[in-house]
Amino acid sequence: MDVRHAYVDSSVGRLLVVADDDALIGLYFPGYRYTPRPSAWGRRADASADPVLAQARSELDEYFAGKRQVFDVAAATNGDEFQEQVWAQLRRIPYGARITYGDIAVELGSKGFAQSVGQAVGRNPVSIVIPCHRVVGAGGKLTGFGGGLERKQLLLDLEEPVETRVGRLF
Repeated sequence: MDVRHAYVDSSVGRLLVVADDDALIGLYFPGYRYTPRPSAWGRRADASADPVLAQARSELDEYFAGKRQVFDVAAATNGDEFQEQVWAQLRRIPYGARITYGDIAVELGSKGFAQSVGQAVGRNPVSIVIPCHRVVGAGGKLTGFGGGLERKQLLLDLEEPVETRVGRLF
């Protein structure tokens, strides 16, 4: 294991990025409730010199500049079986799309799983790269997001197709 971390500046704030060996294992917003303790972040690394962290930073820069819709950096998660199923569903949500917690619950077998889906989405360790911001409440309502609802809205706005934004006042 070679766990290391760096900070990356972005248009939604300073992000903590954590890598282990050849994969990104964490991408956290400031104040995110489930950020691991600093002892789990490993050593501090130079984001421009470390291959995984450099790729993550470059792809995040491209994403925030509107030039990237899919992340190629390897991302690894280590959740329980249900969380992994939810995170696999998140990975399938296309850029610019939105899906509800209930939709994911149905995909996993029962509308009754919606609350558990919400808990798993909230514990996504690789925000943005595994696009938990694309999950909304029933009727499209913005609910729960580890980075805060303001950041969630900024990410959704970033991904909104240009033709939808044209002529919009707000």
